[in-house]
Amino acid sequence: MVRAGLTPELLTRAGAELADEVGFDRVTVSELARRFDVKVASLYSHLRNSEELRTRIALLALEELADRAADALAGRAGKDALTAFADVYRDYARSHPGRYAAARYRLDPETAARSAGVRHAQMTRAVLRGYDLTEPDQTHAVRLLGSVFHGYVDLELAGGFSHSSPGSEESWTRILDALDATLRNWPPS
Repeated sequence: MVRAGLTPELLTRAGAELADEVGFDRVTVSELARRFDVKVASLYSHLRNSEELRTRIALLALEELADRAADALAGRAGKDALTAFADVYRDYARSHPGRYAAARYRLDPETAARSAGVRHAQMTRAVLRGYDLTEPDQTHAVRLLGSVFHGYVDLELAGGFSHSSPGSEESWTRILDALDATLRNWPPS
């Protein structure tokens, strides 16, 4: 029997909120059922399993993040675009740590190809157009940006910078300055 008011979309959003509260790795259909005070079996008419729930949360997070990034990049180029793009990831991770973790969840190739992850790749390359990089250097630069953004944010969220000076905000600004300089002076192949 389908419980009135429950839909896959509602459960996905509730799962995303749960991820932000308790961590993406702790989101399960069982935990979600407790939130709605229903039996686990009643959710299986909306979701096949916890894997589907996590995939749905990942897709939602990728879409939210892509929409924010697109808005932030509008009309920007070069260092302004780089900074805006990086700040979107960092701000989203701070506001939605569980969803941010979900956005990096490994999707099967078919699902990934249909996801907003494709938009993320396109926007990263759009940022890099301001630096006039060609292949394969552009791919190397995409990997560099992803590594720096995600690495810094993961360390910051884990409290890795909270015990020393200067503050993480100052380091973030300097790192983005260094990335900009690196991209403008990319070494020839």
